[in-house]
Amino acid sequence: MKKIAYIELDTHAEIALNFMELMNDSKVFSVDYYFSEKILKTLGLQETENKIKSNHQTIFKQLQTKNYDLIIIGTVHRYFNVFEKIAEKFNTSIICHNLNFVKASNFDLLSSVFKEDFQYRLKLLLKEGLLRKSKVYKKAKNLLVLDRGFDSAQPDKYTFLPIFYTKFLEKPKNETYTIVIPGAVSQKRRNYERVLKSIKIFHFPFEIIFLGKASGKELEMLQDFEKSKPDNISIKYFTEKVLQDIFDHFMQKADVLWCPIQQETAFFSQKEIYGFTKMSGNIGDAIKYGKLAVFPKNYPSKYSFIIPEKGSLGDFLFIKKDVDFSEFSKEKVLQELEKTIFALL
Repeated sequence: MKKIAYIELDTHAEIALNFMELMNDSKVFSVDYYFSEKILKTLGLQETENKIKSNHQTIFKQLQTKNYDLIIIGTVHRYFNVFEKIAEKFNTSIICHNLNFVKASNFDLLSSVFKEDFQYRLKLLLKEGLLRKSKVYKKAKNLLVLDRGFDSAQPDKYTFLPIFYTKFLEKPKNETYTIVIPGAVSQKRRNYERVLKSIKIFHFPFEIIFLGKASGKELEMLQDFEKSKPDNISIKYFTEKVLQDIFDHFMQKADVLWCPIQQETAFFSQKEIYGFTKMSGNIGDAIKYGKLAVFPKNYPSKYSFIIPEKGSLGDFLFIKKDVDFSEFSKEKVLQELEKTIFALL
């Protein structure tokens, strides 16, 4: 049985959880998970024999005590000096989330330090080896992406890692048509202003749920809409972080997911474009809960469950369409994942 180490010290806990849930059923791979205290807490996990509490100061020594065939790093957005040592010594693959950040030059990174989050970025520069970022990715044996479109566009550079599978597939039985917009309520990531302006045209009953924490101007925007909304619209939003069981409940309740993502965003002041250099997490949401998902028409995707925003709002938002999610069954995705991992050894 081949031994793998999966490391997540920073963010993307949900991706680590997907990987763990799939690999728990594997008969050919044994996986040890090295998680920061923050990740363990986010996932509600206790430290066990194969779920090991770690941090950037201990991870290298911990890895040296065992003979792993492959090491997968879930996020390299900090601790670059440590991850460079790991990539240099071990057979390492890195999951890439922001492709323009991956290829950003040292000049780009140095310039970005002074643009925002100055104290945090200065810490990355002085203590965590920010300017060693490019060497980390170059020394890794493989760079992984979670959207199939990214590896097909650059097959010589990226390998697709399949980790999204359908966990919930029960059809909702709602008396009122229910639209769910998953994700933190931030105008920078999704166009909530357009959503609230456009839904006023409908005169039949429906419910819209903003399934993420709202604060600041976005919260004020929702509160103002709630006061002046038409009677046929029911609205729900949250002022605290949405707990996982509540998130699961409303995602399963959805008749459709609406994902009005902004085309452009930024990571470390590097411009990223959804669907081209950055994957939307809503893709994974749609697969996990077996839902139709409405995306902007300029989001490039061949997934059958994605409905592009073409024509009138009613044409795509209240669409009735059966989608076969069998290709995303846990068994099939695990089989594909194992095949991919064997190629990384």
